[in-house]
Amino acid sequence: MTLDVDRPDLTLGIVGTGIMGRGIAQIAALGGCRVILLDSRPGAAQEARIYVEGMLSKLAEKGKLGAAERDAAAARLSVAEDFSELSPCHVVVEAIVEKIEAKQELMTRLETVVRDDCLLATNTSSLSVTSIARACRLPGRVAGFHFFNPVPLMKVVEVIAGVMTETWAADALTALARRMGHRPVRAKDTPGFIVNHAGRGFGTEALRILSEGVAEVPDIDRVLKGAAGFRMGPFELLDLTGLDVSHPVMESVYTQFYHEPRFRPSPITAQRLDAGLLGRKSGRGFYVYDKDGAQVPPPPTAPSFRPTAVWLDGGATAAPVAALLAELGCAVAAGAPPTDALCVVAPVGEDATSMAVRLGLDPRRTVGIDPLFGLRSHRTVMTTPVTRPEYRAAAQGLFATDGVPVTVINDSPGLIAQRVVATIINIACDIAQQRIATPDDIDGAVTLGLGYPTGPLAWGDAIGSATVLEILDHMHAITGDPRYRPSLWLRRRALLGVSLHTTEN
Repeated sequence: MTLDVDRPDLTLGIVGTGIMGRGIAQIAALGGCRVILLDSRPGAAQEARIYVEGMLSKLAEKGKLGAAERDAAAARLSVAEDFSELSPCHVVVEAIVEKIEAKQELMTRLETVVRDDCLLATNTSSLSVTSIARACRLPGRVAGFHFFNPVPLMKVVEVIAGVMTETWAADALTALARRMGHRPVRAKDTPGFIVNHAGRGFGTEALRILSEGVAEVPDIDRVLKGAAGFRMGPFELLDLTGLDVSHPVMESVYTQFYHEPRFRPSPITAQRLDAGLLGRKSGRGFYVYDKDGAQVPPPPTAPSFRPTAVWLDGGATAAPVAALLAELGCAVAAGAPPTDALCVVAPVGEDATSMAVRLGLDPRRTVGIDPLFGLRSHRTVMTTPVTRPEYRAAAQGLFATDGVPVTVINDSPGLIAQRVVATIINIACDIAQQRIATPDDIDGAVTLGLGYPTGPLAWGDAIGSATVLEILDHMHAITGDPRYRPSLWLRRRALLGVSLHTTEN
């Protein structure tokens, strides 16, 4: 069976006309599809039609849409009062409540109305497409079509094939997404699909860093924005989404993957959810909110104190730090560290304590600085548990000489940015290893769906897969936590010296 989704008379039914259904209707109408809206609540479909027409008019007012194009798109919208009016549809997309029983019941009801060659798609964000199709007479025509909110702006859609989904159905939705102006990414029917699966590393690892007392919330957010380039810090994002939404997703993915350590949630969010600290919607989350937004404490002013002497680890990872110290006008002592020198190490996956012991340094005078992230934008300095206050202050003052922000954190394998970015890359590698999606689709889904600075596999190639592997190996060895065990996809490509986008022949 095939479906030509480029046909000019393509008719798309949308059941459920909330914010997601309205967004899908808008891009479908602009893509030249006839759209039939249906909702169980009386009047809701008509309200959705008026809303979409209003959005089309706003686009025209802003000059993003011609008047004729606006009128043509609006004319393609119609409202159904009964399921029987969906009988002409070539495709029906459901965007109803995220409950498996409701979606199963809807799909079986649709089968009594539409033709056997009508494609049935679910916009589920977290439920199994296979389970939704289970009760259907023709499960092969049921597939996932997961858009992101707001649909017109989030230019990516996940096309999910369930166990019984036939190839033609996924192919048709892929082509339909392109007709609507969106980037389709293909995924197997697994928990979280691509985007919600790949996004597990950002928040959960930040929560892990917080739980270990490495740094406080504002500092973690500052480092990941300033040093790693994320648009929002993880705690800003959790507050924006709301813990009533994000924590259940964390628990759901963890449970569905049978307690895979990489996705382990944190008691911190469970406790804060119980306390009603949801985020912006409740006025208080990880930050407190008022009419001006989040109340974020300013970072401490860097001290003017400087070290009398500096010794730098001579390892290969320290080369960029050596170049920075030269730019800051700091002479580095050669040979053994002078007795009063600030000892600077450049950890890759290690903590300052491990490096001080391994190199035979005085841990009271030792600090680490991240050599991979933020040397030009936001530097991260790490102390050992016994680093003396005057050496901590001297390190912060030294690395802030040129005005670049410096955040000082407690000891941690991988500091902050290395930990979070390596975790993200590792999870993406395992998505590729499981053949859930292609490397290109993983990167495309993450950049468009999550807004990361770059795709995780491309990021791994930029850092160097061998370096990412080194970070994870050190973190795994130091902590003993299996959440940091490297993916075989990463390890094999690092050993071979090939791109993380390399697939088997």
